[in-house]
Amino acid sequence: MYLIFDTETTGLPKRWDAPITDTDNWPRCIQIAWQLHDELGNCIEHQDYLVKADGFNIPYDAEKIHGISTALANEQGIGLKEMLEKFNIALSKSKFIVGQNVGFDTNIMGAEFCRLGIENNLQELPVLDTCTERTANLCKIPGGRGGRFKLPTLTELHNHLFGTGFGEAHNATADVEATTRCFFELIRKRNYTTEELAVSSDYFERFDTRNPNTIQVVGLKHVNLKKESEKISKRIEKEADVIFSKEDIVQNLTVLQEAQFSHLHNHSQYSVLQSTIPVQGLVKIAAKNGMNAVAMTDHANMMGAFHFVSAVQGHNKGVEARRKEAEENEEEFHEKPLKGIIGCELFVCENHLDKSRKDNGYQVVFLAKNKNGYHNLAKMSSLGHTHGKYYVPRIDKDVVKQYKEDIIVLTGNLYGEVPSKVLNIGENQAEEALLWWKQEFGDDLYIELMRHNQEDEKRVNQVLIEFSKKHDVKLVATNNTYYANQEDANAHDILLCVKDGEKQATPIGRGRGYRYGLPNQEYYFKSQDEMKTLFKDVPDAITNVQEIVDKIESYTLARDVLLPAFDIPEQFQFEEDKVDGGKRGENAFLRHLTYEGAKKRYGEITSEIEERLDFELEVIEKTGYPGYFLIVEDFIREARNMDVSVGPGRGSAAGSVVAYCLWITNLDPIKYDLLFERFLNPERVSMPDIDIDFDDEGRGRVMQYVIDKYGSNQVAQIITYGTMAAKSSIRDTARVLDLPLFEADKIAKLIPNTKLAKIFGKSEKELREKFRSEEVDSINELLNLSDGDNLEADTINQARILEGSVRNTGIHACGVIITPDDITKFVPVALAKDSEMYCTQFDNSVVEDAGLLKMDFLGLKTLTLIKDTVKLVKQKHGIQLDPETFDLEDVKTYELFQRGETVGIFQYESAGMQKYMKELKPTVFADLIAMNALYRPGPIEYIPSFIDRKHGDEEIVYDLEASKEYLEETYGITVYQEQVMLLSQKLADFTKGEADVLRKAMGKKQIAVLAKMKPKFIKQAGAKGHDEAVLEKIWTDWEAFASYAFNKSHSTCYAWIAYQTAYLKAHYPAEYMAAVLSNNMNDIKQVTFFMDECKRMGLEVLGPCVNESYYKFTVNDNNAVRFGMGAVKGVGSGAVATIVAHREEDGKYKSVFDLAKRIDLRAANKKAFENLALAGGFDTFEGTHRAQYLYDAGDGQMFIEKVLKYAAKYQESQNSSQVSLFGEASDVQIPEPVVPPCDDWGTMQKLSQERDVVGVFISGHPLDDFQNEIKYFCNSDLSHLKNLEPLVNREVSFAGIVTSVEHRVSKNGKGWATFIIEDYNEAHEFRIFGEEYLKQRHFLIVNSFVYVKLFIKPGWINKETGKPTEPRIQFNSFELLQDVMTKHSKKLTIQLKIDDLSAEKITNLKQTVDAHAGEKQLSFIIYELNDKLKLNMLSRTQKVGITNEFLNALEEQHINYKLN
Repeated sequence: MYLIFDTETTGLPKRWDAPITDTDNWPRCIQIAWQLHDELGNCIEHQDYLVKADGFNIPYDAEKIHGISTALANEQGIGLKEMLEKFNIALSKSKFIVGQNVGFDTNIMGAEFCRLGIENNLQELPVLDTCTERTANLCKIPGGRGGRFKLPTLTELHNHLFGTGFGEAHNATADVEATTRCFFELIRKRNYTTEELAVSSDYFERFDTRNPNTIQVVGLKHVNLKKESEKISKRIEKEADVIFSKEDIVQNLTVLQEAQFSHLHNHSQYSVLQSTIPVQGLVKIAAKNGMNAVAMTDHANMMGAFHFVSAVQGHNKGVEARRKEAEENEEEFHEKPLKGIIGCELFVCENHLDKSRKDNGYQVVFLAKNKNGYHNLAKMSSLGHTHGKYYVPRIDKDVVKQYKEDIIVLTGNLYGEVPSKVLNIGENQAEEALLWWKQEFGDDLYIELMRHNQEDEKRVNQVLIEFSKKHDVKLVATNNTYYANQEDANAHDILLCVKDGEKQATPIGRGRGYRYGLPNQEYYFKSQDEMKTLFKDVPDAITNVQEIVDKIESYTLARDVLLPAFDIPEQFQFEEDKVDGGKRGENAFLRHLTYEGAKKRYGEITSEIEERLDFELEVIEKTGYPGYFLIVEDFIREARNMDVSVGPGRGSAAGSVVAYCLWITNLDPIKYDLLFERFLNPERVSMPDIDIDFDDEGRGRVMQYVIDKYGSNQVAQIITYGTMAAKSSIRDTARVLDLPLFEADKIAKLIPNTKLAKIFGKSEKELREKFRSEEVDSINELLNLSDGDNLEADTINQARILEGSVRNTGIHACGVIITPDDITKFVPVALAKDSEMYCTQFDNSVVEDAGLLKMDFLGLKTLTLIKDTVKLVKQKHGIQLDPETFDLEDVKTYELFQRGETVGIFQYESAGMQKYMKELKPTVFADLIAMNALYRPGPIEYIPSFIDRKHGDEEIVYDLEASKEYLEETYGITVYQEQVMLLSQKLADFTKGEADVLRKAMGKKQIAVLAKMKPKFIKQAGAKGHDEAVLEKIWTDWEAFASYAFNKSHSTCYAWIAYQTAYLKAHYPAEYMAAVLSNNMNDIKQVTFFMDECKRMGLEVLGPCVNESYYKFTVNDNNAVRFGMGAVKGVGSGAVATIVAHREEDGKYKSVFDLAKRIDLRAANKKAFENLALAGGFDTFEGTHRAQYLYDAGDGQMFIEKVLKYAAKYQESQNSSQVSLFGEASDVQIPEPVVPPCDDWGTMQKLSQERDVVGVFISGHPLDDFQNEIKYFCNSDLSHLKNLEPLVNREVSFAGIVTSVEHRVSKNGKGWATFIIEDYNEAHEFRIFGEEYLKQRHFLIVNSFVYVKLFIKPGWINKETGKPTEPRIQFNSFELLQDVMTKHSKKLTIQLKIDDLSAEKITNLKQTVDAHAGEKQLSFIIYELNDKLKLNMLSRTQKVGITNEFLNALEEQHINYKLN
């Protein structure tokens, strides 16, 4: 007997792996249907029962699926006990249980038997399931886990077996009937074996006799349960009394008219990719709607909290200013200040530390009543991210209990615990949950009501209102807003698609083939009137909002920076500090360290130095930051002890002599006129900011020292927010709307480097003032497209709304926070990506305002480069260099700058800088500092004048003679901000603080500040006898230039690093370039670029070699740069370490056998050996070539594999403990494998494989053999094809290698291809179609050398805009590069200088010409330079064959020639 059964339930279990005895986990059975069949398929009985919902209710979400309401079950159902007894009788007759995914149903019924303690054999009976891997392979529906087919649903299986679906799925009766039919059809099709069915061998014959044709349905009548439930629902509604009359509603609206409503459940853009509302926008729309408060409740994070409070405070300041103005003008004023409520929608799960299963918990809204509540909320959010994150950041109820003080709780949306349990589990469980929250929060718990015109909300709200009355928990109306205006609903839906990587065309729903989306367009920021109308029948839900607002205290999150306590020696400690929190001890210790350092720095401390030190220490004491200097000094000292390179300083900190004496910086500020007040203004207390450069390899070690010293719970990195910029918002929107990629790119290219918000809504005049004319043309095309009624217009207009949305989070490259106590007491934190280190939820723009000490730990690759060069010099020459002591007047270094040979020189390597270096010809360090400051947008226009003044080609003029002292080093041109500061002090007696305020005001164009300072400057300078007209000119010049003027401190520090790199390149070129290549090892383009520079310098770059290479690039005994083995793919640091260690210990390797025998084969695997062979790493071994290592002699093993097996056996025998009778090691000889004879690879194959494993061609370039063809017959290279506009209506010819080809066929059956051609510097992908493809396809062969001629045609004219599209490529011809010289060379002209002619030279030339006889014309030009004489002579008898060999022979004889 087969018992086929199915159940309908109240939902799904929380845990699928829970035992059936865990009855709280398993949902309730509310319908069961079964059919009992004999072994031949005859129906013995069929039953169908609804089960009364006794002590529970049927959740709405379950009712939506199967249509059984609680009322229907109770009206038409039987008791659970009766149903189980009937089912037990059926079980007793059964041999097998059968069903679709029947394991679920057996657990449901097993749990029901457990509830009543009824004995049964359900769990013992064998199961035959129609949903298995076997039926999956039968249906072959893609999309299963691990690349397998997915398990079929009942409908899918029915469809496959019978070619048709079936009605009434999720009705147990219908499902059983369909399952029965499928099961017996599977038997008929032999999908079960006789063993599985436990039947005799003739069973299938008997079954076929009984069922010769396709199995048919039994033909039972099925009740439409949904319609039955609806009938009862309508009857109940009619029977119910009318609760609210029209008069009640009118009365409620009258009451609500005076009530104040504020939104308490709003999401900002910091709910990443889930809301389109900016923080400022949230404040603005609340104010616009006349609300007196607004809350921000982002999902699980508080990233926007500081910005939100600042925006509210900014709004309130504006309101107050406008109120005062209105009062003064005796005008009415209605604007209200806003109260900002910081909240968070947290995910509350069962156990936030349990990551063995997915449990996203319930979404509950928490609001902070005051500052203490804010800190508790921050704690909970932090714990969610740092300890509870598993899919989402989660907390649990224990965490809630710990941090509940001064918190208000709202029950949340439909995913909140109470509403969700009403919908999915049952009202009793929902009620229990509500009582837990009430017990913990009392009057600070509110039941949240939402009305988005959704049926599920209506059902939940009825229950919630009942709960409110029953348990005296107040109701509050919210709207769960995700976008500001109703018309933004579509943009918000697009944002959700971006988040999930979906197309908007995918329908909203659950499961495969569906996507997440909000059910309607009601989740916008509704006005007070809209909300009052929605909740007119429950006015308390509106009036209670103000009760919550009144409980909230306003507070600010800004505070002074808190420094961690620094441990100072006992002799510097003051008892008074412990009483009043003073810093006497820190100041005393700082003074001691500073003066001790000054003695070492200066030897003799002059009165000038003492005055400067005392001034700085006094300012540090006054501003209260001695601890800051001590903290920085401590970890920089430790960095140097750990052999981490530390930069000379950067930014304004280099202006501090105290920092110089503490070895925080390394350049003397007094020597270079660097100002302390530029760093720390004595008259305006602001946080000092010392940015420190470390070598990028050592930076992590310094950070670890700081973490170890202060504790991992007191050190954090800083979060960054990746936002959707204009172009990315276009591309993201286009992807979601399915706009073709090329169309999206076309739109994105129309946008200049600005925001969309700064383009739209602007007049033509405004646009022309702001953008270049070609940009305005593109903008106008963009605006025209946006006015259309098509997909392009939709894309642009929706992208405008999404622009600025937070797309993702990252980590600040260098910022580190150090706090005096656990960081979560000050700010909310999360975990840095792929790390256990904390990161703040506040970004870099606000961390200092939030009271956090920020340090910038910057990794500077150049410091690693210098360090590597110093090591290489020590290794090769035995000289220990100290870059800090390099002679600043070194002639060789300045000559390098003067030649413009600054490739690889820090800050001076751009083409523009090289040009100016050649023109400037710097001779002193001050020239380098000035050029570093001038070479940037704005001041770059002063460079020609600076150069002319240096060389005396332009007169040096000072507006006032008094200016000469500070402008002389820059030839009378104001280059630095420090010059403005010093001159304002000298000319107008400004104080140091005022000078810094002036510098800042000019730099940031603070008009109001400048307006106050100008009269003071003119007056005070005039009082010193300076001409007012000249002073006016000086001020005007300063205003114009000060916004561009650069920080001299920073410029000096970086010029010093640049000088060090130039010194090394000038004196140790090979070592320096090896270090440069090492530090760019992961960037193949850069490696290629710097290899070209090595060639220009005459340095040979050799491939990797196991007898010379290290991990990084090095220099060998012949002064050639040797590739590092670390640059070879698949050769890790472990493999390199063992190769180098055994080489240094026991000498160079003699053969590949010797290498393999000696090294640790656990560190160097087969892949490492293969790739080293391909890269030329074994070329040093005589008697073998690369092809042999990978040669298979026919036995299925490459030679390299045999080498490794031999080496492994050898090492095993060496390690064995076997010894002879006399105690000597056993001398078992293992024969070396024979090196297989085979042909060597050709040059192209060698080079191609080099590039595969290293990324670049090392021993040459495939095009090297065609340099004459490229020089004489190509007018372009592939880099020019990046921008086709300048090439329109021109023919372009270039040469390259075909590296990739894909032949394809279009929908209409025509062939086309995509292919890639590479030259020395670029790779370009082409597409070729139609006739061109048919004509040229035979040239499209990988690794062929081609000479291509293209014609660039104008783009098609767009009919809508009248503008041309992208230019088009027409392929004129393809030729093999090998044929070009012969085919295209017409004549050769040999140019001879009359003074150089000799009998020997002419004889040699004659022999060369004779050796290359051919059909091409030969002519000579004999010339004399002094008298400008030139004689053209055509050879009538001698013809030549123009080949590369001939041209190379002429070049070897130093004979000039010209082709064609």
